[in-house]
Amino acid sequence: MKFKIRKGDIVEVISGRADDKGERGEVIKVYRKKQRVTVQGVNIRKKHQGQIQTQGRSMTPGIIEFEGPVHISNVMLVCPKCNETTRVGIDRKDGETHRVCKRCDAVID
Repeated sequence: MKFKIRKGDIVEVISGRADDKGERGEVIKVYRKKQRVTVQGVNIRKKHQGQIQTQGRSMTPGIIEFEGPVHISNVMLVCPKCNETTRVGIDRKDGETHRVCKRCDAVID
């Protein structure tokens, strides 16, 4: 399955938890099989980490904060030109495909 959101895109959370709704961030990772994306600064999780020793180095114990994945239907791409959330269209010309903003018809990549 091909997604219209890729790593490095700026997206806005359009649904989900109330404290994450409306926040914008960069896509860190896309999980294709699970249909999820990890967005920077959104869906912050806490993990209580014990001390681990690996390859002669010890990892410091404590509470670690990290971003959890969000379902891809809960985020919407932000157009770099008009700075608005937009749906994405596909434009095929000369054997190349480009993503296009449905609001301002700007080429996204």
